[in-house]
Order: sequence, then structure tokens, then C-alpha cells
Amino acid sequence: MKDAQPRTIFLKDYKVPPFLIDETVLHFDLFEERAMVVSRMNMRRNPESDTGSSALFLDGVDLELKSLVLDGVHLSPDQYELVQDGLNILVVPDQFVLECTTEIKPHENTCLEGLYKSSSMFCTQCEAEGFRRITYYLDRPDVMSRFTTTVRADKQLYPVLLSNGNEIDRGDLDAGRHFVTWEDPFRKPCYLFALVAGDLVCVSDEYVTMSGRKVDLHMFVEPQNKEKCGHGLSSLKASMKWDEDVYGREYDLDIFMIVAVDDFNMGAMENKGLNIFNSSCVLAKSDTATDATYQRIEAIVAHEYFHNWSGNRVTCRDWFQLSLKEGFTVFRDAEFSADMNSRTVKRIEDVNLLRTAQFAEDAGPMSHPIRPASFMEISNFYTLTIYEKGAEVVGMIHRLLGAEDFRKGSDLYFERHDGQAVTTDDFVLAMEDASGKDLSQFRLWYEQAGTPVVTVEGIYDETVQTYTLRLTQSCPTTPGQANKKPLHIPFAFALLDSNGCNIPLIEGDDASLSNAPRERVLNFVEAEQVFVFQHIEKPPEPSLLRGFSAPVRLQYSYSRDQLLFLMSNDTDGFNRWDAGQKLAVDIIQSLAKDYRADKPLNVDGRLIEAYRGLLISESIDKALLSKMLLLPSESYLIELADVADVDAIHYARNHVRNTLASALKVELLHCYHANTSDNGDYSVDFRSIAKRALRNAALSVLLSNGDSDALKLATKQFSSALNMTDESASLIALVNSDFTVERDAALIAFYQKWKADPQVVEQWLAIQSGSAKTGTLEHVEQLMQHEAFDIKNPNKVRSVVGVFCNQSLINFHDSTGSGYRFLSKQVIELNKLNPQIASRLVTPLTRWRKYDKNRQGLMLHELQRILEQEGLSKDVYEVVSKSIK
Repeated sequence: MKDAQPRTIFLKDYKVPPFLIDETVLHFDLFEERAMVVSRMNMRRNPESDTGSSALFLDGVDLELKSLVLDGVHLSPDQYELVQDGLNILVVPDQFVLECTTEIKPHENTCLEGLYKSSSMFCTQCEAEGFRRITYYLDRPDVMSRFTTTVRADKQLYPVLLSNGNEIDRGDLDAGRHFVTWEDPFRKPCYLFALVAGDLVCVSDEYVTMSGRKVDLHMFVEPQNKEKCGHGLSSLKASMKWDEDVYGREYDLDIFMIVAVDDFNMGAMENKGLNIFNSSCVLAKSDTATDATYQRIEAIVAHEYFHNWSGNRVTCRDWFQLSLKEGFTVFRDAEFSADMNSRTVKRIEDVNLLRTAQFAEDAGPMSHPIRPASFMEISNFYTLTIYEKGAEVVGMIHRLLGAEDFRKGSDLYFERHDGQAVTTDDFVLAMEDASGKDLSQFRLWYEQAGTPVVTVEGIYDETVQTYTLRLTQSCPTTPGQANKKPLHIPFAFALLDSNGCNIPLIEGDDASLSNAPRERVLNFVEAEQVFVFQHIEKPPEPSLLRGFSAPVRLQYSYSRDQLLFLMSNDTDGFNRWDAGQKLAVDIIQSLAKDYRADKPLNVDGRLIEAYRGLLISESIDKALLSKMLLLPSESYLIELADVADVDAIHYARNHVRNTLASALKVELLHCYHANTSDNGDYSVDFRSIAKRALRNAALSVLLSNGDSDALKLATKQFSSALNMTDESASLIALVNSDFTVERDAALIAFYQKWKADPQVVEQWLAIQSGSAKTGTLEHVEQLMQHEAFDIKNPNKVRSVVGVFCNQSLINFHDSTGSGYRFLSKQVIELNKLNPQIASRLVTPLTRWRKYDKNRQGLMLHELQRILEQEGLSKDVYEVVSKSIK
């Protein structure tokens, strides 16, 4: 264990920076074994700071200081002191120029923060606190400066030299070296700084903005990836157009650049004018990328582009405000994706992630509000709570205000705070000022952790023809927060008649049936609240929390017959899918109980008939149907359980799936063949994606039962597939089947075909690591010795270790604890190489309270083993110590 606990940082202790940096001029000399960095900073004392100290502290980690020059005078060692996390200059004037020269070793930087080598190129990742690994600086988001950057390197090895802003100079130097100078005219915090140097090819396009200005679009990749740039560039242009149309936001530089790198801790980074992407999140062509990858790339490109305004032009004052930029931007990219594809399917995918993973986070030891009150290591708070729940909170504001007033609020926010570092309060205040609506109670969403529970009771009174809706809300205790106040919850609601039509909703006597709304968003603001609707002639079916209008756990005692009705008739697409999920959950949970009692497992025939009805329906949307055919995941079923019996959940769910495969073979085969493309042409329009998704969902269900006809389909599809979606779907089905000969042959063939493509190899690794078949852990350990695996590459680690621990749940949670021992071993090793990745991988162990006593003890033992390691990073220490505590 570390000798001293890492320091906890509190929001309440925030103070403005004592100094400001008006101009930053950087010079990089890049060599194979080192990099020399000279920074010149025009600094002045902050007039808003009340500190009386004459000293200046600059952040710095793993730097070798070569010289310090203050206003042209070299400082001697007695004029400054080097400390563990920075540099303290004992006396500085109120205004001065500081020049600092440091030496760093990018080729030894395995944590992938600051400046590092990825394959043969130099690249950077500075968010959140990576810039301090480049030079000594005020590394905090509320210090904004104008940057001019000159990069020098060997011209043959690194012909491409990039940084933020616009290129202003270039030329050749002695000894075969050259330089390029970049100037960013916009003030930015140092976390948005970027640099890339490499032997890259450029694929270019252009975009004409709404004001008629031409923007050059460049995508830089390694030569072998040149043919994979088209989708990323088209997604960028679609994002630029959408942001103009929906938010009135125009791009502000003459050039927008994207660089793809293989070694990257995150998905992508929105550095001003120079976005750096994980290769897996931007490179695609039809034979190497699946439909899901195409859609993910479209969303991530949009997310990083939208940050130009919601994150760069207006940034966050401190890292406690991270959701200010991330929650708002995730909301924006979700709306973009919904407009580009199927809005219902996008909502289903978002809620699936939220309810499976973010709700678990809310219930875990790292539970925190979307504006945390404290942290030890900020990288641990790049969480689903900050991103996904943060987006839900922005979405609730949009729902409460309406699209028109929300647009007014965003316009005011950008106008009022352009060029500033601000807080979530500033964002909400702009929405209030623009709309005239009071959001004071709504602000509690930013302050309170945990997932609210909304309990619903519906009472129909035939005598007076009223329907009474009683809502009750509560929120469980979370670390540091025992007593929760009622939240402002927008509760979307409708009543359906026996034909599935929405009934007019009249409260009181202030409306007539003719103009009454047929869906309402109820302002649920009290701990308990009652809404009474008039003129309801017959008992209705309630459609609750339509579109998942708030991130809450809904409790309502639906009967199976009610769920069957809603599954077939609800006019809200999301709720129609959700009714099917609730029905399947109820049946699987019942079967899991029977499994534990050693009783025979019998699937309710109504579920089979409901699925049959879906498969033979000619009116249902194919995209929605492809989602409705998927049973609730084991992860979600575990999250719903008070004490999760992993074995019972696994076998009960498999029994339902196998029963459906047998009972619906004819309908599933028809569905498969009816959605087979006639000409083999590949398109990523959402209708084509829906057909492939439906076809492959049918194949997956059919093969799960060991059906020989399905095996023939799968092997034929695998060998003849003309796109990666169909090829990987058939491989997944084979890998998860009992046909070992065909499975092994397919895996060998796939690797031999694609071993030169890192992104496809990552898929190959993940498909095997996520299998629920017996022996997967042993196979995963073999994969980690394979030539394709590299523990220093985050994508490879996530594809093997991350996928196994989060998807192969029956194997990870083996009652012997072998999966837990495997994970702790990897975390301990990665802690030395890349603490960010290590701390994110450990999450499954932190959920130990969810399981039985035996598994709890085994998981706690591994957490304790991690905690006792010498040299434990603060990233891992924070997560593990809080989990045990």
C-alpha cells in the first residue's frame, strides 16, 4: 500500500488561479530517444485572486528541468524548488515572461498522457492533466491562453507536423530536419493542446459554412488506412451541417484536422482544430467495420466536433464541472444520431447502457453526482454518470422547456460565455433567463447522487370516470449523502384505450375532449403527488415514463397480460420495446427462482406467442423489431437483482432463448431469408442497417439451440459475407454455439484473413473473450500470449480483459474466484504501465456487494490484494479503497 493516501480535492475549496497566462509560445524538438520542450509564457497576476504570495507554483510530472529564465535572467537553483508534482518559483513580479526548458522521453511514456509515441508517430493526450507531463504550466481548465507552437523533427521520419489552429510558417533546417509553426487565435486551456508528428497520408475534403466560408477538412492516417477515411469525413460534414441547422453554430477556423492513432486511452479528443482519434473510433470501410462501428464513428466524430462550441469556445471552470461540456455534448450527439438514424432505436440503446451500467455505478462505491463534490484523481470521473446521466439531465431540461426555448437558452449560453471557463450553474441560469422558467429545484440533479425510484399507483374509478395517478419518489443513500430531497422529474405519461389509441388527458375542468393533449409531461416535484384525469370512460392501460423521460427506476405492478398489450400496442416505440423487456425479465426471474429450487423450467407460452406475433407482423419497424428480439442481457438482469445469482440468471435466460429458438424456428428462418440482401450492395442507411440487424438477430437465436439448419446458414454466411457486419455476426454465432469444429475453423480463417488489420483483430479478440462457453478464461489467458495481443495497447486490453470481465459473466463470476484472481493480476500489472486503464478495468470487482457471501469474500480478497501493492497509483487507490470502505 502507498505510504500516504492521495490528497482529496474538494469543490468547496475552489479558488481562482493566482496567475494568468496571456500568451504561450512552444518549441518542440523531437528525437527518437527524447524531446526538448521550450515554453515561453507571458504571465500576470490575476486581479481576481486574493492570494498575497509572491511565489508561483507550476504543475509538472516526470520532467527533467534544463533551464528557467525569468524576464531574460536565468534563475539559479536557490530561486526555485522542484517538488513531487511541480515547480515552485519563490519570487515573481506581477507581470513577467517565463521561459522554461524541459526534456521528456515520449518513447518511455506508457501511461499515454502528455506527449508519447504510438507506433512510429508522436502524439498527445492532455485532458485532463496530461499537459503537465510536457512542460511546467498552470494545468487547470480556467487558465486560458493563446498558443503558438513550432514543431521540429527529422523530415524523412516525420514529414507531417501538426498542432492546433492555422499553419503560419514552415521550412527546412540543417541535418535533414524541418519545422512547422501553428497559431491558434482562440484562447484555450492547456488540456486542449495537441501535437502530432509522423509519416502520415492526408485525405482531404472541404465544407462551406452557412456564411459561405470554405473550411479545409484533413484526415491524417498511416498509409495502410487511407481507404478507411471516407465515413469519418462524411460524418464530420454531416455534423457541421447539423450544428448549423439545429444550434446555429458555425465552425471558426480555416482548417479542421483529424488524426487516427492506435494507442489511445479514450475514444477521441476534441483538441481545438486538431482532433485526435482512437483508430477504432474513426477508421471504417464495409469489409472491416460493422454497422455498429459505422454508427459509433458517426456519433463520436459528431461528439468531438460539437465540442468546438460546447467545450472549447465555452469550457469548464474546474474539473468538477466536467459534465458541463460532456453531458451537454453527449445530449447533442445523441440528438444528431437520432436524426441521422432511427430515433426509437437510438433511445433504446442509450437507455440500455444507462440502466445496465450507469445505474450500477449510481449504486456502487464510486457513486457521485454529475457535479462531484470531491475526487482524488480526476481521470476516475470520466464516468457514465458524468457523460450519460449528464446528458439525461440536459435532455430533461430540453423536455421541460421545449425545443424553442432550449435553443434560446443555448444561444444565450454561448453568447454570454464565449471564451470563458464556467460552471453548470451558468448553463442552467442561461436556460432560466431565456425561457423564464424556474429551474431552482431542478438543480438538485447536479448535486444529488444515486438513481431515484419512482413508484406508481393507478386507480380507475368507473363511477366518476376518473383515472388517478399517484407518484412517489425516493432516492437511496449513497456515499456521503444520506438524506435526499425530492427532485423535479419530468414524467411523460399517456393512457391507452383497448385499441391502443391514446386517450385525451384532462385535468380539472379547464379543457375539452377535442383539444386535450393525448400525452402529458407531468411536473413531478413532491415526494408524493397525485394527478387526476377526467372523462375516462373505460379502464385504460397506463403508458408510463414514455421515451424514458427521466433517468429513474420505475416501479409499477404490471401484469403479464398488460405487458403483452403494451408490447403490441403502445404508441411510444421505446415503451413498446420496454414492455417486452419487462415481460422477459419477469419470466426469466421466475425461471431463475425455479432453477434455484431445482424445479423444471417452463417458459410462459404467452411470451412465445408474443414473439411469434412480432415476427409475422408486416407493420412493425424492422429496426425496432431487431431490438425487441433481443432478450434482456445478463448484465441488466444482475443489476435488477438484490442479490445476483449469476448461475441461475445465466441458465434461466439461456433456457428462454433456446425455447424461443425451437418454438419459432419457422418464423425465425423466414425472418432470416426475408431480410437477406438480393444484390450484396452495402449501405449504411438506417433501413439497410435494420435489415442486417434483424437477419443476424434471427441467426443468433436459431444457432443458440444447436440447430443444424442454422449451422449451415451461419457457415455459409461466414464464408460468403461481403461486409464485416455479416461476417462478424456469423462468427459470433458460431463462437457461442456448441459446434466446436466449425467454430475453431472460422476463428482460424478469420484471423488469417485479417491479421494485418489492428481494428479487425480487436474484434477477433473481443468475440472470443466475451463468449459464455465453458473454458473461456483459459482461452483468454492463451489469447494474452498470442502475437496479436499487446498489454501496452489499451484497445487490445479492453478487447480481451475488459470484454471477458464485463461480458463473459458466467465465467468471470466462477464460484472458485478464478475470474477475480485473473482481473486483479491484470490490474496490478497495468497499474505500473497505465494507471488510467487499470483503474477502469477494476470496476467489476467494486460491485462485490451485489453477489452472494462466497463471491463477496473472494472479490474483497482480490481488492485487498490490489490495495496492498507497493507503488499503487492514485487512480487505482481511489477506486479500490472506496470500494473496500
